[in-house]
Amino acid sequence: MKNSLVILFLCFTTLVFSQQKDKKELEREARENIREGNELYNQFKFKEAEIAYKKGLSKNPNYPIASYNLGNSIYQQDRNKEAVSQFELVEKTFKEKISKAEAYHNMGNAFMKEKQYEKAVEALKNSMRNNSKDDETRYNLALAQELLKKQQQENKDNKENQDNKDNKDDKNKDQKDKEGGDKEKKDDENKEKDKGKDKEDDKGDKKKDKNDQQKEDKKKDQKPRPNQLTPEQIKQLLDAMNNEENKTQKKLNAKKAKGKKIKQEKDW
Repeated sequence: MKNSLVILFLCFTTLVFSQQKDKKELEREARENIREGNELYNQFKFKEAEIAYKKGLSKNPNYPIASYNLGNSIYQQDRNKEAVSQFELVEKTFKEKISKAEAYHNMGNAFMKEKQYEKAVEALKNSMRNNSKDDETRYNLALAQELLKKQQQENKDNKENQDNKDNKDDKNKDQKDKEGGDKEKKDDENKEKDKGKDKEDDKGDKKKDKNDQQKEDKKKDQKPRPNQLTPEQIKQLLDAMNNEENKTQKKLNAKKAKGKKIKQEKDW
């Protein structure tokens, strides 16, 4: 029984020692990966540096410096949204205020590159809260605030211009609709006027034809007289009758004209 306990204890001790050795080995390899990543980063080989940092973190996830450096390598590749997510993760793992300030500082810079100035201002303020003596962060904060102010003014101006354009378009549409309605109304009235004129012309023609026919019939029915007028006298008489008839027709047309509505033209 005692021998069994001794063997069991030795096996457990060996297992623990082996695990500790493996853990230390992984930590050592992780440090090597981080150092490799730093060398590549300093050579501006940011993609290769990113790969090295990820290798190190796969062996030791609880490595805040590796997470921070990974965020920097992603930021240098202009993948700003990914960089922000990485810096947010880093900020939660860092314990020291200086390290937190650096994470917020780089987060603010990533937001600025995306022109998200409001978020940039908030991130840089958080950086100042953790390290109020950082002049670079103070300068970036002032710049972000100025850019935010300019962006808000541009958005306001664009909105006002769009509103004015929409109002102008609405007015132009209403004006065109009104002009179209007036034109249609005018065309209808002109059509009615033309119809009335055609009717009057038809009446005049019919009346003239009737009078001519009556004259022809009268001439046919007329019997010879001893004192019959000469052809020249007959022509003068007919001309006088036609003149009187034209005068009468003009008077009738004048009376009809007075009864019509006067259409006023628009001055646009």
